[in-house]
Amino acid sequence: MPKVDVILTQNVVGLGAESDQVKVAAGYARNFLLPQRLAIPVTSVNKRRLEALRQRRAEREAHELNTMTELSKTLSKLTLVITVKAGEGDKIFGSVTAGSIADELKHQFDVSLDKRKIHLEKALRNVGDHDVELRLHPEVSTTLKVHIKSSNPQIDADAQAAAVAAAAETTAKSEKRDKEGKKAEKGEVKSEKKAEAKKVDSKKEKA
Repeated sequence: MPKVDVILTQNVVGLGAESDQVKVAAGYARNFLLPQRLAIPVTSVNKRRLEALRQRRAEREAHELNTMTELSKTLSKLTLVITVKAGEGDKIFGSVTAGSIADELKHQFDVSLDKRKIHLEKALRNVGDHDVELRLHPEVSTTLKVHIKSSNPQIDADAQAAAVAAAAETTAKSEKRDKEGKKAEKGEVKSEKKAEAKKVDSKKEKA
């Protein structure tokens, strides 16, 4: 299929942004890009429009960066609560996906977010608290707190108790390591003092 060069006049996902000169299938340009005014043919006249397109692109990108920066500050303060059916062992029936999170953000906080900006290594399958990474912009990312709650109150209470117990255990281990570290430091100080004392005694004997 023959290819043609066009200059994009708007951001086209997967293709480029305004002012980019790209090569596309002739039919795609003729039947979609050009009629939708998403691109213009490469001509000497149209090339003179490039500076205006670059300026518009810079303004759009600056606006997007500012908007996503402000959104990240808002989202980082929120806790999204998702109620699901769960069974024994805190396992939920089904899973919570990026799409589920995007839907709940819209429903609970009226925040429209493309699910592709919600980064999950794998779907969430346990009740409890989860930190979910949001990649809002190439230069902006943040973390959304998601609490998955069971529609069975007892299971949710058990999950919260388990989370508290795990946090307490982590704190206890940290305190133990700190104490052991302090003891080790004291032991090193004592050893150094003994070594200094031996040197002094040795000098006295020689004298």
